[in-house]
Order: sequence, then C-alpha cells, then structure tokens
Amino acid sequence: MENLKPLSLVYNQKSGFHANHKDDFYEQIMTLFSRYGFEIQVFELNEQCPIDMLMPKILTRHKNSQNKGVIVGAGGDGTLNAIASYLMHTDIPLGILPLGTFNYVARVLDIPINLIRAADVIATGQIKSVHVAKLNDYIYLNNASLGLYPLFIEQRERYNKYFGRFPLHAYTSAIDVLIRKYRSLKLEVTVDGVRYPVNTALVFFGNNQLQLKELNLKIADSVKAGKIGGVVVAQTDRLSLVKLLIKLVQGDIEKANEIYSFSADHVEVTAKKGHKLYLAIDGELVEEHSPLRLSVEKNALNIMVPHVTSSL
Repeated sequence: MENLKPLSLVYNQKSGFHANHKDDFYEQIMTLFSRYGFEIQVFELNEQCPIDMLMPKILTRHKNSQNKGVIVGAGGDGTLNAIASYLMHTDIPLGILPLGTFNYVARVLDIPINLIRAADVIATGQIKSVHVAKLNDYIYLNNASLGLYPLFIEQRERYNKYFGRFPLHAYTSAIDVLIRKYRSLKLEVTVDGVRYPVNTALVFFGNNQLQLKELNLKIADSVKAGKIGGVVVAQTDRLSLVKLLIKLVQGDIEKANEIYSFSADHVEVTAKKGHKLYLAIDGELVEEHSPLRLSVEKNALNIMVPHVTSSL
C-alpha cells in the first residue's frame, strides 16, 4: 500500500456521474485508476459536505504521502474552480473529468470530453502550470462578470431546474432577463492606473482564451500571455442590448457598437461606497463589496494534461 499514489475523486452531487447519466463510466474509470497504481478515495460535494469542509481533509491526505498523487474534479467548471482554489501554489495537480455543459477548462487544455480518455490523461499525462485570474479572494478559470450576466446565469439555472440542462438556455434566459430584469450600473473602472467612469449593463472578464476566441474577441492572445482580459458594454437601452445578444450568438460581438475590450495587469472596479456587486464567477453567483481588484497569478495551478497541449 505504501507505493500506491493517492487519488482523491471529488464530484458535485448536482453535476456528478449520476446527475449526468454517466454511471456506466464510473466503474471503468475506477478500474483504470487502480490499474495505474492509484489508491482511490471518493468525496461528494453537497450541502452537508461543502468544499471548505472536504478540501482541508483531502489536502492533508496528499501532503502526508511521499507521492503527492492527484486530486480529480468530476463536474463542471464551477466544481473545478472550487477545487482549484485550494490547489493554488501547491505541487498537487488537478485532474479533470469534464461533466459540465460547456467544459471550457478541459477544452482549452485539449483534455478529452470522453470520460475514459480524460481519465487516461489523468493517469498517464503530464503536469502543466497555468495562469489563474483573481478577483479579490476569488479565482476564476473562465470568467467573472457583473451586471446583466449574473442575472443571465441565475435565470439559466431556473430553466435548467425545470427543463433540464441545455446550452440553448444560455440564450433564452438572456432574452428573458433583458425583457424583465434590465438594469445598468454606474461604475469606475481603473485599468493599469487609468480611471474610466462607465455607465454599463455588463462588465465581463475572461481568463480562458478558447471562450474568448469563440466570441471573436481579440484579447484572447493577451489572456493566453497572462493578462486580464476585460469587456465593457456601454449600451444601456434594451433594444441595443437585444442587438448585442444577437451579435453574441453570431460570434460578432467585437463588431458591435459601444463594446470596449482591453487587456491589463491590474484592474479595479469601484461602485458607490459600501455598495455590494452581484457577480458570476465561473458560473457561480456571489456578492462582493466594492472595490473589486483583479490580477493574474502566473503559473499558479498545476493540471494534468495530454502530452501535447495548448495553454490556459
């Protein structure tokens, strides 16, 4: 038993194997990990066992082992974010079993969406260090946003709850929010020390160049190099925002009027004193007091990837 490498499989009750109807893959994955000499323990994230209760125990298991092994996240990008926040600046790598809707983190690193092939990458791949963006005490692997986008996420989750998880809900929920819940924000955005007052419906920060490329945003290359990528939408009327949504679906958001994209080393977003901002961070909704301070920590997270891959 001393020579076995620890492997901790962490999955979210809401986005795990059963929730994704992938139960038939579970035994095959366990068999594969055992074949490669891993000592497996499985942990379920749920309301009774939240991430801050599970991860300290899991980290102790790996730090006390001569071989640090791997901590595997089975779920969507929100689950990966929760696990990754504990693995920052450690020598314990994150393994990914993609069970989300979009799986941007896995896709940008060329990790297969097929679970058996993804498990093989965890067992036989190489470790790659990736850049991680921070917003105050949070990290984001894909994106962080405020304004309308968190409301889109909130409405999308309602649709998913009643009708099942479908990518189309990202757009139907957006239209619903634009019609019924529209609001704008008065903010001050400081980009590498230069202040810009903005009246905006949406501010979006991206850390995943694949997602940014799919939106045809030129800042994707800067994000790949370790910069903060940001987009500010200056439109504030419903008709303009509906047109913007159409361009977003068409992948032409860069061509839309009053869209400002930028890259920077440091960004600060300030609202009225003491005012809380409603945010979406890798698909999870949080509230945070102003100001929001954003930066990128270079090569801060180790992830198991195939032997030939792109970078996050």
